[in-house]
Amino acid sequence: MTTVERVQPPPTVVRPKVVARTGLYALLATNAVVVTVFFVQPGFASNALIVVGRLAGLYGALLMAFQLLLIARLPWLDRRIGMDRLTSWHRWVGFGLLWTLLGHAVFIIFGYAQPSSAGPVDELVELATTVEGVLRAIVALTLILVIGAVSARFARRRLAYETWHFIHLYAYVAVVLAFTHQVAAGTTFTSSSAATAYWWGLWGMALGSVFLGRVVLPVWRNLRHQLRVSAVVPESDHVVSVYITGRDLDRLPARAGQFFLWRFLTKDRWWQANPFSLSAAPDGRGLRLTAKTAGDGTAALRHLRVGTRVFAEGPYGAFTTLHRTRPDTLLIAGGVGITPIRALLEELYGHVVLIYRVATDRDAVLLEELQELADVRGAELHLVTGPATPDKLAPREIARLVPDVAERDVFVCGPPGMTGAVLRTLRDLGVPKQQIHAERFSLAG
Repeated sequence: MTTVERVQPPPTVVRPKVVARTGLYALLATNAVVVTVFFVQPGFASNALIVVGRLAGLYGALLMAFQLLLIARLPWLDRRIGMDRLTSWHRWVGFGLLWTLLGHAVFIIFGYAQPSSAGPVDELVELATTVEGVLRAIVALTLILVIGAVSARFARRRLAYETWHFIHLYAYVAVVLAFTHQVAAGTTFTSSSAATAYWWGLWGMALGSVFLGRVVLPVWRNLRHQLRVSAVVPESDHVVSVYITGRDLDRLPARAGQFFLWRFLTKDRWWQANPFSLSAAPDGRGLRLTAKTAGDGTAALRHLRVGTRVFAEGPYGAFTTLHRTRPDTLLIAGGVGITPIRALLEELYGHVVLIYRVATDRDAVLLEELQELADVRGAELHLVTGPATPDKLAPREIARLVPDVAERDVFVCGPPGMTGAVLRTLRDLGVPKQQIHAERFSLAG
């Protein structure tokens, strides 16, 4: 395995995640203040319930625009925060949006029903049939309720990813319906030219971010790089590596530890996209992914033909050396989670310790490459084998293998159960939170 010599910058003092996270918080807070100012300027001519309901609706619309930013997959945010964190924020903002819009509907209905002494159902029917845009808002809220229900943990576990994703796509329909309702029925942002310009600007930026990150960048990069399969190499009975080549790959902004959403353009699989991390650091000439068979989609990788066109979205993820805080590093991998770790090992400088946890020696994917890289880099490689119990990555074991663990950056990738246990172990060992890096390689939206 040939490696490319790279000049790696020293660990960063200003943490990129902190900068990006602070920027997002400030952006949301600033817009909340602006919305509030525009809301109070015209004064209040309605009862308290309607006032609260309208303000809740405005905040709900702001959260909806913020949701679009979180799922836009913009490179600047993704490299600094990571899809894991953005997906988590997307989930919690989504539930906040759900309750805010429910509050908007309830307060508005009871507010308008109060002076007429009508029941809430009668008032809802009256609003839907007499006020432009209300019926669209009801449909939008219904869609959001359905999406919120299927996104709850107990439901998410019982749904196939494809089913959940298909239902989730209706969120875009809800966004359009809710926005047109606000344009038709809202008064806050028609009260002045400044308010109107702000509102259209806000939504233009939000929708433009989604179009840029989800459509323009992927299409442009694939037209530019013309990716194709150059080789398919079985690593074991259940693991295969796929080599990708293309044009101008030295201009593709991919880093070791990141992943792509890969779509192989064959007759039977062109519609299916799967996230696989790079298993070798990008060298400007080619890319490599390594996957374990976990279904029909991954099993089909073994039968790909050389020359097959590839459509790749990405690179995604903040599991990179950009977030180092210390000169030395500990890498911990479990199973096929070794793939991004192996890529990082190729790029990292300083003293590196790699702990690779597998059930048996036969499960150690890419072991020969790891040993060769460890020799070249002067790294320590520890292959830890055996059943799940007793825990061979318990605090005592890690402290024995890496006595100075608290002085290192730690990158962790493996099955969810193992990753969770290792993260708890690192906390028990006193490793500062900012030195721990883990990612599940999930996608926001």
